[in-house]
Amino acid sequence: MILAGDFRNGVTFEMDNAVYRVVEFQHVKPGKGAAFVRTTLKNVITGKNIEKTFNPSEKVEEAQITIQEMQYLYNDGSMYTFMDTTTYEQIELSKEQISDTLPYLKDNMNVKVLSYKGNVFGVEPPTFVELEVTYTEPGIKGSTATGTTKPCTVETGANFNVPIFVEIGDKIRIDTRTGSYMERV
Repeated sequence: MILAGDFRNGVTFEMDNAVYRVVEFQHVKPGKGAAFVRTTLKNVITGKNIEKTFNPSEKVEEAQITIQEMQYLYNDGSMYTFMDTTTYEQIELSKEQISDTLPYLKDNMNVKVLSYKGNVFGVEPPTFVELEVTYTEPGIKGSTATGTTKPCTVETGANFNVPIFVEIGDKIRIDTRTGSYMERV
């Protein structure tokens, strides 16, 4: 059992005959009344988000999630193929099943495939990924000290905001938990 007061991002639990993952949480202590936990939950099977408020002492049943280390191989247009690195068995997942991971997914990348009772519901990329910038506007000379950012497109087709000194061809490190630029490598 998990106390609602112990919720953190990524905690997975069973509630109302469904499995939910905490996407966002906030512990609130109002001036009057009892404290509570405000959450945004994602149903791991349907993918729908809900908002729910919990009493911090409320208990929920922890879901038994299977995490399997796999390697992303390729995309054939509609399905994404992953291989178990120990047994060499391959599975195919749809775009909907891995939509949160797509901006970070590169060929031959090792990822964690998450499943509940044999049903795959997500793919977790490494915490930090290095991606090459394929397009960005040139920076303005002399404005590097302002902390200004500009949009860029990386090799996976995703868009991120980066400092203005980043140029086409640079490799950048992205934090996959927040989707934010970390550094140029």
